[in-house]
Amino acid sequence: MKNPETREALALLILRTGLAWFLFVWAVNKIIEPGQYVRIWGYFHGVEIGQTMPYLMGGAQIAICLLAALGLWRVVSYGLLFLMHLVTVIVIFPSLVSPFVIEDGFPINRNNAIALAALAGFTALWLLRHRDHWSLDVWMQRRKNAATASD
Repeated sequence: MKNPETREALALLILRTGLAWFLFVWAVNKIIEPGQYVRIWGYFHGVEIGQTMPYLMGGAQIAICLLAALGLWRVVSYGLLFLMHLVTVIVIFPSLVSPFVIEDGFPINRNNAIALAALAGFTALWLLRHRDHWSLDVWMQRRKNAATASD
């Protein structure tokens, strides 16, 4: 691929769909295992969210992931992906500053470092959203411009 715009578009398509899938899996799990999220909220946040809240949160997150995967409403959908993951990073922050804690011979915080790499990816996606030429937003704008030009 010699065209830099094509390389950028492909790179952002890969980044966008990969990150959307990453959060989509967690969102779907809220619907499949809602009790797990009730317990997580109680443990990490000290808040009782009730039995229906995981379904509402999961449904909203699935919608955001689908919008982002398609590249629709990029400013908002990519920003919401970033914010959704930022909440996780904030919650697990103590484990991020002590990644080498060993319990029962296993480094219990090591895998949480992945959260920082993912947050960097969400940040890059949002910052490069204007270069995401293969998004649905861009396609719709091109169609609109073509229709206006032909009138």
